[in-house]
Amino acid sequence: MKLQILGCYAATPRTITNPTSQVLDIKNHLFLIDCGEGTQVQLRKHKIKFSRINHIFISHLHGDHFYGLIGLISTFMLLNRENDLHVYGPKGVKEIILLQLRASGSFTGYNLYFHELESKVSEVIFEDETVIVKTIPLNHRIYTNGFLFQEKVGKRHLNIEAVATYKIEKCYFDKIKSGGNVTLDSGEVIDNELLSLPPDATKSYAFCSDTMYDESIVPIIKEVDVLYHEATFLDSEAHYTEKTKHTTAKEAAKIAKLANVKQLILGHYSTRYGSIEPFKTEAQTIFDNVLLADDGREFEF
Repeated sequence: MKLQILGCYAATPRTITNPTSQVLDIKNHLFLIDCGEGTQVQLRKHKIKFSRINHIFISHLHGDHFYGLIGLISTFMLLNRENDLHVYGPKGVKEIILLQLRASGSFTGYNLYFHELESKVSEVIFEDETVIVKTIPLNHRIYTNGFLFQEKVGKRHLNIEAVATYKIEKCYFDKIKSGGNVTLDSGEVIDNELLSLPPDATKSYAFCSDTMYDESIVPIIKEVDVLYHEATFLDSEAHYTEKTKHTTAKEAAKIAKLANVKQLILGHYSTRYGSIEPFKTEAQTIFDNVLLADDGREFEF
């Protein structure tokens, strides 16, 4: 599971920082999460293949989280994209994008599907054989969701030595990986646990931006491997959180601790600060395992 941060700063883009956008590489999926202004430039800069992006998740309709979407959709058209593109986001995102396409006399040339969200409780919005994606309802000034990405349990691994010992034929290998027992020609049944090893441990990633401190999300993100949580302010500016409905670094750490997550990544910093290091310092007074997102930073778990 790899996470590439394309942008992680709040409000407006600057020459040295970019608004929110990131790419999650999980089980051969390349999911784009939020699409702030300049996202496609960052995708090119970090050599991420546009053709691998088939699913885009938009948390909410504040500009620093989706103003790059129409540009990316248009670029896909210019690149002669053929794959379907799925956009998951709040109700209204379809109208906004289609209005821009119509006004500019543009079309996509590929199938563009919108999955508009309205539910205020967590729901499954994507699922296939390997991954499931759920919403995380957040508490912001407008309707907002975070997203929980979870790997499904994969197939078991062949125990090569055991398979050789029992002289198991290759035609049974898929059955063994799927958890099945094998019956020998003699009639003896060999239990699957003797022929296979446990599947790889599953991994999970929770994206939470933007939101004020809200413990109601804790049951949804309980014990995730990695939590990205907004930390717009330091504790010295905590008085801004109620008005803006954002979070401090300490509050993000409290959520991580309550949810017993393995790793916390902070992001969505206000550009009022000259350095992001104090965010980590403050968060670690509450929760030990803290990393700082920054534009271009890549994490592998």
